[in-house]
Amino acid sequence: MTDKNTSALVLFSGGQDSATCLAVALRRYGRVETLGFDYGQRHRVELECRTRFIDSIRAQFPEWGERLGADHMLDASVLKSLGESAMTDDVAIEMTEAGLPSTFVPGRNLLFFTLAGALAYRRGIDVLVGGMCETDYSGYPDCRAATLAAQEQTLQLGLDSTVRIETPLMYVDKAGTWALAEETGGQALIDLITEETHTCYLGDRTHRHEWGYGCGTCPACELRSSGWQRWKAGA
Repeated sequence: MTDKNTSALVLFSGGQDSATCLAVALRRYGRVETLGFDYGQRHRVELECRTRFIDSIRAQFPEWGERLGADHMLDASVLKSLGESAMTDDVAIEMTEAGLPSTFVPGRNLLFFTLAGALAYRRGIDVLVGGMCETDYSGYPDCRAATLAAQEQTLQLGLDSTVRIETPLMYVDKAGTWALAEETGGQALIDLITEETHTCYLGDRTHRHEWGYGCGTCPACELRSSGWQRWKAGA
């Protein structure tokens, strides 16, 4: 059932999780816009996938396409200037002394939601949707439910607004993410996510697996691959 009176802004990176959340939002809400961030990523693959995925949604899911509004891209490159991470620089993917993977970009999701909240305020949008998850994830503290609940309250107070943050995947593992995509858009959506989203930390688009493109060995590829295998085994 579509809530025609509610609008959503989806934080869409071009990866599997945010693509699934975009599909969920398109099924659920009357108007949906998308927001991406250029924060000096180590590779541009996800940003390139964003456009192809959005164009494909419009072409393959015309009912959703009618509700899919503007796509926005914001410059968040200040994150890169604050220090190195494996997501922005040629740094080894490993655990750091802080007990977090080197792919952690401090403050990234906090900044993203602050910017998204400001844009939603300007656009008259009710809901911010993100693909954050604390089930199958890398331990990033800004992906936790408690963090985003606090961020939602901060935005509501700071903007004097009723804007909400929704994270459909917060308690869903990667197998469940594939299952949710199938439930939302059928095999057509599974095929689109497989072909036109990107998760690999190294930006590898040369190796095609049954679950999509990637190096196959980085933590993001391992999560995506293992989720696919568990989903297929239980399907």
